[in-house]
Amino acid sequence: MDESVLAHLDEMVVTELSRAMRAGRAADAIRQATHARWVGIYTVVDNVVTNEAWSGPGAPAHPSFPVTEGLTAHAVRTGSVALSNDVARDPRYLTNQEDSGSELIVPILVDGGVVGTLDVESDGIGSFDGAAVVRYENLAAALRPLWHRD
Repeated sequence: MDESVLAHLDEMVVTELSRAMRAGRAADAIRQATHARWVGIYTVVDNVVTNEAWSGPGAPAHPSFPVTEGLTAHAVRTGSVALSNDVARDPRYLTNQEDSGSELIVPILVDGGVVGTLDVESDGIGSFDGAAVVRYENLAAALRPLWHRD
């Protein structure tokens, strides 16, 4: 299944559509393929994280925020995945869910720097094991072309 999603993303992110349209379609495709509660694609510019696209119930609670906040701060600072398998107990979490669940932030690296993130939320506690992390890292890598245009 991941191979077909990756192939679909590879085609989707290089079309002639605007970045917002490509990102929106990619977020929908990732959410559909993974059954995540919420999928967001964010851009990191000038120490601000801004939502490019989302797929899930409602709009993001934080469409823009400083790069020093939330789980995203760790992902951007280290260039590695930030994971919380119980967001209700994690003080780094910027509240987006009404109850607990899990969140995974995967940095998207271009030329050695973090240009964006793939943000995935699940209703369940403990939703992201090692295999899930690798899966989302592969999906995030397929999003890199979003930042090579526009």
